[in-house]
Amino acid sequence: MVNNSLILFAEAEAVYTDGGVLAEFSWLLVVLPFFAALLITFFGKYLPMKGAEVALLTIGSIFIYSVLLMYLHITQGIANEFFVNVGTIGQFDIEFGWVVDGLSIMMYFVVGTVALLVFIYATNYMQGEIRYTFFFTSLTLFAGSMLVLVSSPTLIQILIGWELVGVCSYLLIGHYWEKKDNSSAAMKAFITNKIADVGLMIGIIILALNTGTLRISEILYQATHDYDGITNVAFTAGILLFIGAMGKSAQFPLHVWLPDAMAGPTPVSALMHAATMVTAGVYLLARMFPFYQSIASEALDIVMLFGVITLLTAGLIAVVQDDLKKVLAYSTISQLGYMVAAIGSGAYTAALFHLWTHAFFKALLFLGAGSVIHAVHSNSMLEMGGLRKVMPKTFSTFIIGTVALAGLPPFAGFFSKDEILASFNHEGETTFFFIAVLGAFITAFYMTRAVSLTFLGEYRGHGHPHESDSMMTTPLIVLAVLAAGSGWVNIPGVYTGFTDWVTTRKTPIIEYHPESFDLFALGLGLTAGLIGIALGYYLYQLQGSAETGDSKIKVEPIWTVLENKYYIDDFYFKFIIDPIKINMAKAVDVFNTNVIDRFINSFGQIASFLGAIIYNNIDQNGIDKFLNMSSSGTDSFGGKVKLLQTGRTQQYLMLFLGGVVTISLLILFII
Repeated sequence: MVNNSLILFAEAEAVYTDGGVLAEFSWLLVVLPFFAALLITFFGKYLPMKGAEVALLTIGSIFIYSVLLMYLHITQGIANEFFVNVGTIGQFDIEFGWVVDGLSIMMYFVVGTVALLVFIYATNYMQGEIRYTFFFTSLTLFAGSMLVLVSSPTLIQILIGWELVGVCSYLLIGHYWEKKDNSSAAMKAFITNKIADVGLMIGIIILALNTGTLRISEILYQATHDYDGITNVAFTAGILLFIGAMGKSAQFPLHVWLPDAMAGPTPVSALMHAATMVTAGVYLLARMFPFYQSIASEALDIVMLFGVITLLTAGLIAVVQDDLKKVLAYSTISQLGYMVAAIGSGAYTAALFHLWTHAFFKALLFLGAGSVIHAVHSNSMLEMGGLRKVMPKTFSTFIIGTVALAGLPPFAGFFSKDEILASFNHEGETTFFFIAVLGAFITAFYMTRAVSLTFLGEYRGHGHPHESDSMMTTPLIVLAVLAAGSGWVNIPGVYTGFTDWVTTRKTPIIEYHPESFDLFALGLGLTAGLIGIALGYYLYQLQGSAETGDSKIKVEPIWTVLENKYYIDDFYFKFIIDPIKINMAKAVDVFNTNVIDRFINSFGQIASFLGAIIYNNIDQNGIDKFLNMSSSGTDSFGGKVKLLQTGRTQQYLMLFLGGVVTISLLILFII
């Protein structure tokens, strides 16, 4: 629960500029990817790199622009928004635009940086794959859609970006659609998110009707100044917006789509998990944070509860996974749980700080997994092992990503996860605090297990794995540097630049900012991580192996429950999907038989009846009789005329002469 005493720790009102020309032209960040996607679609196949060069140039430009914005923001502070009115519906102006403030600039930088590295990596990883040009069209649109979302100054634009991200994810997850599992995974992601999106849309409608505006800044102003219209619906609207966020950010129990989304190419997984789709829900909660904190604090209690449930349940499932990408997928769900729980506890900066660090080390881990899969042609860790010897760059960078995720100093995850734990401790959320500490132990354990099965021991697969090309390992090295150092921008008592960046907004952010490390939270979190690593190494290396390690921790029926993902998918299929699908199929069959078929059959009977009438009365007794009579008359007349054809010359001459005389007499008397 958010402590009202936090107001005692409110920062002085942020000092910022309007950002000048750089902020004014930030719309280029949004427009460029869509323009590039059109170029790739129509001309990509005729270019030397099949359109990849257009994608790289575009994302590279976005990265450079985001770096310039970030620099200007760090040195001067920026908070500005721009609107373009495109129409009116009733009392509502339909506006698009772009917002340039601490939150959006941080997201521009994250999307631009991670996307550029993923795109460089993908040019080599996807070489020789089907629909190569279409892949870069979709990936460019994916990045562009996220930029539409994070640049939105209005709820209607957020919804448009929200849906565009969903459509692009559908295309990318189902890239290898020829295999049914892949197309099913794409549909599962799409439908699960659409269900959650209903909540988001209703929430937007409620806020719009009760505030008279779709502008986020005006909604937040009304929320922070206790306007009656918005106060009365705050809890309901807050929960509905959170339902939308639960879908995109894969919160329990709407998390089921994300592990299956690993069916898409690995670069898609990296971009999706690090910088685009799954962070959208956290971004929405952060953008609306003043609304929640001011008048919907009860909704934040529910947000925190679901975040904590998610971080624990997803982490436990990751322990039993044998698919390397699915280990990372459940890890992402768990880490998103940390972010959502932090927002729920009122720790705005801590949540975004973890989003920031997670973007870099999770992109690193996914691209590292892709490098391994590219080498061994399998996702199963049971067919890996011993790869540290033949893939030293992939191994060393993967280790950096692992310890960053496990939260060991001085790597990035240590600082961001510690800040979340400190926030729980400060708020007095003792139960949630210890669950989060347990989550840190579980995270360290399953990542040590993954490293052991993948890189240590002896190789158990087939073929001859080798280190990836420099186009794939260079992004790994850059991300490893970021995974190591990106946490240094927010060290309590030393340097808290990140806090200043993301709290520079037109609507003030009120939250607690620790002046030094919470040694109790730090000590427990670090100890949990070290024990997790030590236990994992002990079970899977010192006293076990890839083949025997699981047997030492396999406790029934818990293991089976985790392997079956708490039977949530089974529950959905048995009690929701199948009943709806079967009953809907029956209803459609009844409608088809009793309505459509009867209509068609009745129409056929009427047509047959009318055809018989036309045939008997019009065709046979009308048209045919007339034609037959005409034929008979012609035949009869011809029979009489033919009597004149005797073949006698004298008769013809007499008739001719008679004709001449007759004509002459007529002329004589007439004239």
